[in-house]
Amino acid sequence: MSGLPVRLEPFFVEKVWGSASLAPWFPDSGRRIGEVWFPAEDILVKFIYTTEKLSVQVHPPGKTEMWHVLRAEPGAAIALGFRRPVTKEEARRAALSGEIEELLEWYPVSAGDSFLNPAGTVHALGAGMGICEIQQNYPVTYRLYDYGRPRELHVEEALEVLRCERHPGKTEPAPLAGGGQRLITCDYFVADAITPSEPLEYRPAADRYHLLIAVEGAGTIAGEPFSAGELWRVPADGERFAIRPDGGMKILRTFNPA
Repeated sequence: MSGLPVRLEPFFVEKVWGSASLAPWFPDSGRRIGEVWFPAEDILVKFIYTTEKLSVQVHPPGKTEMWHVLRAEPGAAIALGFRRPVTKEEARRAALSGEIEELLEWYPVSAGDSFLNPAGTVHALGAGMGICEIQQNYPVTYRLYDYGRPRELHVEEALEVLRCERHPGKTEPAPLAGGGQRLITCDYFVADAITPSEPLEYRPAADRYHLLIAVEGAGTIAGEPFSAGELWRVPADGERFAIRPDGGMKILRTFNPA
């Protein structure tokens, strides 16, 4: 296997709440694309596009995730946690009546914001956003409420794993030595933002793979052209390589810290 980065291929998923407008990350589509997947072993990266609210949902242990906002229309918001502590019985009644939206804490969002969504946290994405999501690669979601859409709900399963407390809101980035910012740190993944204005030499980790997610701009990576919407897997103990920006560039880097 080559010691140089490898470009991963995207997988496009239609959703009822998705969007036909995917630029500048992907070509616009005649379908309502909600998610663009890049599976990579224990970490799954998605680009998410919303024109309607997503269901109110909860993830079980094994599926912690984060969101980095790429674009947001005026009034766009993310729900994370409850506005006040609630009991599970209160959450059940609110889910069945549709009043659960009023119990959630909705955070206004802007491009560049980051949020950590630990497993067990009630959450929902609002309309009018483009988001890069990084998550544990575990395919289970429990829907509590879905605005009357004809999709299956999993109220009792959700209540079993639900954390009935408030969420701290968006994370504040921390500067990294040598440039860039640490956006999120948790037990399952780390996410950094790298914004090089000059060519840089990238040194792969000796003991773990990295994923490089281009979210703004263009340039070359290991001599190959790349642009926003691409994802590259950097193998553990791989060869050093150059990243050369062509104008403005922003890359998210993620890896498993374990």
